Amino acid sequence: MKLRIFVVLMMGLAVEIIAADKPAAKKVKPVPAAAPAQAVEITIPAGAVEVEPYTYRYTDAAGKNWIYRKTPFGVMRLEDKPASANAAEKLQDERTRLIESTYAVEEGDSIRFERAWPFGRTQWQRKKTELNDVERAVWNRELQKREAHESASKD
Repeated sequence: MKLRIFVVLMMGLAVEIIAADKPAAKKVKPVPAAAPAQAVEITIPAGAVEVEPYTYRYTDAAGKNWIYRKTPFGVMRLEDKPASANAAEKLQDERTRLIESTYAVEEGDSIRFERAWPFGRTQWQRKKTELNDVERAVWNRELQKREAHESASKD
């Protein structure tokens, strides 16, 4: 056993000695690139219309629509392209999936929502006056279930 360990160590040492004898490959110095062009700072044009906080819409002289967004890192510009029918369909499917997988429980003047995620359940609470579209659809579905249950129990 000791002989095997000794042989393995000697082979490793021999490999290191052989590698040290070979001349190192010459490193080629990279050619310095031309000086980078100065970045043009994007600003929001004077005729831009604010559509949301920190988001502006603008149509340039060529007829292209642009979206300008103020971020902590400066102004960002994106071309405003219409969504394809496929993208709209995917968005609607995602909205439907979210509505079906969410449950709501009334707690006073607010509503507690629950949704199953891959890492467990997530819960959040919103006031009835501050619901977004998906939450409002979930709450309306829960109210319809409640009414159907109450009418069925009266019969």
